[in-house]
Amino acid sequence: MPSANEPTIDCRELSKHFHDRKRGLVRAVDGISFQARAGEVFGLLGINGAGKTTTLRLLATLLRPSGGDARVAGFSINERPAAVRANIGFLTMSTGLYGRLTVREMIEYFGRLHGLERERLARRTEELFERFDIASFAGRRCDKLSSGMKQKVSIVRCVLHDPAVMILDEPTASLDVLAARNIVEFIADSRSRGKCVLLSTHSMAEAEKLCDRVGVIHRGRLLACDGIAALRGSSPSGRLEDAFVKLVEERAS
Repeated sequence: MPSANEPTIDCRELSKHFHDRKRGLVRAVDGISFQARAGEVFGLLGINGAGKTTTLRLLATLLRPSGGDARVAGFSINERPAAVRANIGFLTMSTGLYGRLTVREMIEYFGRLHGLERERLARRTEELFERFDIASFAGRRCDKLSSGMKQKVSIVRCVLHDPAVMILDEPTASLDVLAARNIVEFIADSRSRGKCVLLSTHSMAEAEKLCDRVGVIHRGRLLACDGIAALRGSSPSGRLEDAFVKLVEERAS
């Protein structure tokens, strides 16, 4: 793990380029640099297709970068991807659950993959089931769950091994108010326990509620990186939404 003075996530000119038959070279992520620290929620704020998910997948080592590097929990994503994966919890909307397994079977399976001892796995499972109110459907097959239930189970799978870094892609998307509130409270509690939380969102309200700092991303590039108050202050109205639109319009002009 990095020392107290070093960032937990240190992203350095990170890039990911794709070749598309119709569009040619696509710069999905184009030289992004930012840092995030323990005890902080850092948000990537941008419209759909801005490059948020690709950035998170690069940091989670699911994709290899076209250029640049990042250190996550003290390890290079290029040189030590396995060590990075051991220290993160990654949640993405496209991460499926094994439909034929029950919720409890699913969590036990991933706990074993993480090498958790039986007693620790049992304690951690019950702790998280209580936190997310999962016990009532723990015996139900995953393919029989509602979207809110599935998201809760996915988050438990993500944080079961108590990782130092949480990388969350649109964690409250498509959830009802109560389910979203539960997840927001968990993220805030994780920050208070010294976790480094990196999340993507296109919701201004969610960014204002959760994030200590945000990076505004558009067309694969980071347009700004600052605290919520500072970004609000860059707009005459003092509203984050207006500051965001102003940044994007300036980039488009």
